[in-house]
Amino acid sequence: MSQREWDIFYLNMARYVATKSKDPSTKAGAVIVRPDNSLCSIGFNGFPKGMKDDPELYADREKKYSRTVHCEVNAEILTGERVVGYTLYTWPFASCDRCAVQMIQAGIKRFVFPEMPPEKAARWKDIMELAESYMREAGCEVVRVHYTDIPKVVLE
Repeated sequence: MSQREWDIFYLNMARYVATKSKDPSTKAGAVIVRPDNSLCSIGFNGFPKGMKDDPELYADREKKYSRTVHCEVNAEILTGERVVGYTLYTWPFASCDRCAVQMIQAGIKRFVFPEMPPEKAARWKDIMELAESYMREAGCEVVRVHYTDIPKVVLE
């Protein structure tokens, strides 16, 4: 498979992983992949283990943001190995600025994500642009894939 085909494959995996999030407003998924294109780890956004996971907590934006562990951080925590030189795939868009710096610090060298969908841009565009500038500043490869280039996999 070409690298482009691997990128589409793992972006679709991140899309699927995102469906496990209980956050009704932003379902986010992450996939960490080794340099040989083998799967290392997955993660989705949600509350930490042992904490209440009630819908009313997700409905309260302040409480939700205070409690939520982002998908990238969950994926990195669950790896069980160092991720130096690895690729991070995220859905539905790039990592936020805080997650980007944590992933850079962990050793991620390649970030792959879909372009920002227009309906999300008003809320997230500035944060994602800042995150992308951090990725580039750290010498990481940044790959933005247009939504129309990511065919949705139908699971039967």
